[in-house]
Amino acid sequence: MRTWFITGAARGFGALLVKEALQAGDAVIATARNPQQVIDQHGEHPNLLPLPLDVTDAQQAHAAADEGVRRFGRIDILINNAGFGLLGAVEESSPEDVEQVFATNVFGMLNVTRAVLPHMRRQRAGHVINISSLGGYQAYYGWGVYGATKFAVEGLTEALAQELEPLGVRVTVVEPGFFRTDFLDSSSLRKTAVEIGDYDATVGAMRRFAGDANHQQPGDPARLAQAFLQLVNAEQPPLRLPLGSDAVARIEGKHRFVAEELERWRALSLSTDFAGA
Repeated sequence: MRTWFITGAARGFGALLVKEALQAGDAVIATARNPQQVIDQHGEHPNLLPLPLDVTDAQQAHAAADEGVRRFGRIDILINNAGFGLLGAVEESSPEDVEQVFATNVFGMLNVTRAVLPHMRRQRAGHVINISSLGGYQAYYGWGVYGATKFAVEGLTEALAQELEPLGVRVTVVEPGFFRTDFLDSSSLRKTAVEIGDYDATVGAMRRFAGDANHQQPGDPARLAQAFLQLVNAEQPPLRLPLGSDAVARIEGKHRFVAEELERWRALSLSTDFAGA
């Protein structure tokens, strides 16, 4: 029996992963701001430990990790899932908007990771899975600040993978496309209070798209949860795992763009070394 530690476990991907892990016979430390919501969904279960956790509180993150280890003896899989979106132009995003989304999506992920890693290092085993987004691989108008948090998650994941590989701990960043969850609802998505007319053709169009696309997204959350089981069961898990046809298409498109632009500017790029270097 493995033990999962899942943040943001009360709804969305987190709630689905709790269900899949329990059905697989594993134990779950399911953390949420309101753990009663976890109990309401899954009931009392001997392999389920619902715990309160605001990921922006580092002390609470350490307390949750320690409590989970006292209950189940170890943590095998960490799912850094807690987060929310911010829709608006970069210029429209207030300092408070930016600070809040970074506090949860980046600093919160770091708080939980720092709390869990001492246990995984002691075990010389474990799998850290950070949930990013297709917006963490290619930025897009209207999602600049949110995408920046996920770009940070991608960079931190790459470094963690290199640092932890000699210690027997695997690290993966998952990049979901648009899945039919509540992500585009107000419960998971915030919009900037300021809307500047000059951005109507770009960010304004994205706001309209988000309203129309809510609960019409192409990705099936149940299939995503099943994909996570394949991921945690893999002997050699990937560093990156895009999920959804839209995520794969966006990544392939960026690769083509980067390769073409690199070739066009190759001579200038190579011209800046010392002569003969």
